[in-house]
Amino acid sequence: MPLILSLAWRNLWRHQRRTWLTIAAMALCNCILIFMISLQAGSYITMLNNNLAVFSGHLQVQHSRYLDDPKPRFSVDNGIELAAELRKLPTVAAAAARGVNFALLSSTTRSKAMQVVGVEAQFEDSVSTIPGTLVAGQYLSEKTPYGLVIGRRSASHLKVDIGSEITLLGSGQNGAFAASILTVVGIVDSGLEELDRSTVFIQLTDFQDIFSYQRQVSHIAIRSPSLFMVNQTQDAVVRATQNNSSLNTLDWDTLVPGLKQAILSDIASALFIYTVLIIVVIFSVLNNQLMAVLERRKEYGILLSLGVAHRRLIGLLFAETALLALLGLALGLLVGSLINGYFATHGVYFAGMEQMAEKFNLPSRIHPMMHPITTLAGPLLVFVGSLLAAAYPALKLNNLHPVTARHGL
Repeated sequence: MPLILSLAWRNLWRHQRRTWLTIAAMALCNCILIFMISLQAGSYITMLNNNLAVFSGHLQVQHSRYLDDPKPRFSVDNGIELAAELRKLPTVAAAAARGVNFALLSSTTRSKAMQVVGVEAQFEDSVSTIPGTLVAGQYLSEKTPYGLVIGRRSASHLKVDIGSEITLLGSGQNGAFAASILTVVGIVDSGLEELDRSTVFIQLTDFQDIFSYQRQVSHIAIRSPSLFMVNQTQDAVVRATQNNSSLNTLDWDTLVPGLKQAILSDIASALFIYTVLIIVVIFSVLNNQLMAVLERRKEYGILLSLGVAHRRLIGLLFAETALLALLGLALGLLVGSLINGYFATHGVYFAGMEQMAEKFNLPSRIHPMMHPITTLAGPLLVFVGSLLAAAYPALKLNNLHPVTARHGL
């Protein structure tokens, strides 16, 4: 071991209680940062996956003009076949074609303008959680031709139930007249009031027939294996559709821009709390090292009188601080990773969350995200801050004069 590290280690344990208290403060701070940052990241992943799984998906293939002007004429040709091709890509977890239009739906007593979504029933549950929120009847299938799945609030408004008939009147592609009689086969409660009030679902083949879409669809919803692979999935889909210049592949940030803003706002508020916690620990290290410098003034004075340069004493001080910070870092990483690993496996339960999770078809526990960034980001900031905290004691040491120091002045 180099001489400077040997001296730093010896000096560090001159006051064992003070050293252990400082290490404990740093380790506790590191544990809190590891767990809270990982839990926060895990909650973001859960929130994004759950929000995107309701309808939009991680990605969508659309006509290049559909996002800004969602009209029936801006559709995707041979959408069902294209969705089948995209499902074969290794970076695509699931894909389902959809048709979207608006129509007037009427029961025997009431009418309501609603969004009509045509879905590939056999694939829709792989990109959307709505099929899992069924509260009555059954979901769409080949056994339910011209069947309709409706939200519970819309069913209440139209005063319909399973088996009721609903008349659909609307406009198809190129102004064609759209009309049909549909039978309610299922009622869903997605937990999203606006969606349950304004959207109904029918089979995509029925949608194409009613609205004269022939072989066209409005968009193809795609689910990536994970949020971290969205860019890879998008690149693969872009390559697969590059022969059709009229198509765009849009990611979730473009489709639902409000989600990213909400996350960034929450991160900003959390950073303030983390910064305060780190500053408290940094001041603890500053106090520890400043006391060490003041207590050893006479010792430093003798060393300076013997010709030891100020820079070597400052180097010794920073070596002590680095060893102190490393001990706090190692202990914090060990304990924090163990705690994080436990909750990443078993999840964090919040009282009252089960009912809400069941209502929204969501998991009842949040799992912290185990990732090098979430594990190391906080402790490394504490380590760097601790080294910076030694700057003020180092400045005091640099201004130390041999004569005054030897007399304790």
